[in-house]
Amino acid sequence: MMEDDLRQMIGRVQRGTLSRRGFVKRMAALGITAPMATQLLAITGAAPAAAQSGSVPAYAPSRRGGGGALKILYWQAATLLNPHFGSGTTNNDASRVFYEPLAGWATDGTLFPILAAEIPSTDNGGISADGRTITWKLKRGVKWHDGVEFSADDVVFNWEYAKNPATAAVTSGSYRDVNVVKVDDYTVRVEFAQPSPFWADAFVAAAGQMIPKHLFKDFVGANARDAPTNLRPVGTGAYKFVSFAPGDNLRAELNPNYHRENRPYFDTLEIKGGGDAASAARAVLQTGDYDYAWSLQVEDAILKRLEEAGKGRVNIVDGGSIEFVQLNTTDPNREVDGERSSIKTEHPAFRDPAVRQAMALLIDRGALEQHIYGRGGPATANFLNNPPRFVSPNTRWEFSIQKANEILDRAGWARGRDGIRAKDNVRLKFVFQTSVNAPRQRTQAIYKQAAQRAGIDLELKSVTASVFFSSDVANPDTYVKLFADMQMYTTTMPQADPERFMNQYTSWECSTKANNWQGRNIVRFRSEEYDALFRQAQGELDPVKRASLFIRMNDMVVNSNYIIPLVKRPTVSASLNNLNPVLSAWDGTIWLLGDWYRTT
Repeated sequence: MMEDDLRQMIGRVQRGTLSRRGFVKRMAALGITAPMATQLLAITGAAPAAAQSGSVPAYAPSRRGGGGALKILYWQAATLLNPHFGSGTTNNDASRVFYEPLAGWATDGTLFPILAAEIPSTDNGGISADGRTITWKLKRGVKWHDGVEFSADDVVFNWEYAKNPATAAVTSGSYRDVNVVKVDDYTVRVEFAQPSPFWADAFVAAAGQMIPKHLFKDFVGANARDAPTNLRPVGTGAYKFVSFAPGDNLRAELNPNYHRENRPYFDTLEIKGGGDAASAARAVLQTGDYDYAWSLQVEDAILKRLEEAGKGRVNIVDGGSIEFVQLNTTDPNREVDGERSSIKTEHPAFRDPAVRQAMALLIDRGALEQHIYGRGGPATANFLNNPPRFVSPNTRWEFSIQKANEILDRAGWARGRDGIRAKDNVRLKFVFQTSVNAPRQRTQAIYKQAAQRAGIDLELKSVTASVFFSSDVANPDTYVKLFADMQMYTTTMPQADPERFMNQYTSWECSTKANNWQGRNIVRFRSEEYDALFRQAQGELDPVKRASLFIRMNDMVVNSNYIIPLVKRPTVSASLNNLNPVLSAWDGTIWLLGDWYRTT
């Protein structure tokens, strides 16, 4: 193949007129292996901002139903079933059982049509030449679980619902900067103020789950949380609602009118919440009492021992999720206008860069990988770790108690009689919170031990996962409030593009009392430079320049040390040997639940 021909083909992938799958097939015909072709796309930045229609494993059963019961364990239980209020992964996934988006993200990072008839492209006229409009054609014949037909009116309504400030939806960032127009009953147009290289956010994946206009139209704005359907969903998904006990159990049954042929395979569905990750792993791998266990944040050595029972397997799917520590930019112990951790305050200790730098040096990421996470947590210095073209080569992580002490000494933080450092009546004594989870408690202990040797005292706080990740606006211990000095958890990357992932450090996404703590910027990091870089990336059509902007954003938050990356978090789960789940690290676990089946 001539170099010009190869460059032209890569250009077609960049413009969205040739799918990555098509590119790989053409390379295979020339004797170039699929991994080599994929690597070539990554190196050249040729993976398009919103990929062509993706593929999923072939669905084996030839008829709907007959598969009996599917039993899933989520050790972090869901507390609500409205995707626009789903402030945690478990709430989003539970909602996804019933509600569907126009498209989802397949394992290979491509878009897969669900409620859409096809994925917009330049070839089918769905993407305008100037990059300012996207036209979605909707699948016909789709009905809500109560028999009402799904249409463009529902899509437009979801845009209006989410962008309304009074609704205080966690999805608002995906909708407030776009305009949505109904073209006809089965066509909608999304309009952007500027060319948008990444347009697959609104109506896609977790943020794109459709709720029915006819049941929610009277609950928009201030009374949105009063809707009865918030806890009794009526969706378009493969399973219909049966019962829900918040923080405990979700039950569903086969949807006989599901719009995808021969789906679903299972007759009933149970998602059991609560407990802990290790017990969930044992319930699948050792006893076989459940079919699938979600998000196994369990020491890898334990998982390997459980696999020896031969009943199930551990699934590891690479994506962009990251386990990390947040240092509060604000003061959690001071109230301003009745609000703790107000953006009108600064943290008395963490405002000193020397303290933040010391905190970054006091966590041994190598030990976390080697002794706790193993396959499920490679150490990293980056917040943004995928796709490959967005990974910064500029960062390094280091563990050094000696350097931390030297930095604090130079900055004037002197040890008191009790060994704790202080300066200007501010003591380096911090509340460090996370969810109840064995690897996280072990990480806390490792961090505390090293910090003590540097004159820093960490008060460890563990919050039940169903509370820590809940959307309860009255509870002070939810992670979205960050009423502690520092906290640790995993944040997921919901798309094979970093735009929505990195918007959680923009100033307009700050989590505050005014927005019911639904903003995605939980650490309340604020930088005019970062905001400007993000805005520039939103309109940059050159993939190489766009990647460099996101690398700069990553470096900015990492070097601020308000954000301390620990380990990459591929999706780790367990399933019985005869279960065939369709998994994607770029979307929720439940993203294509209707295609799960059992091999008999």
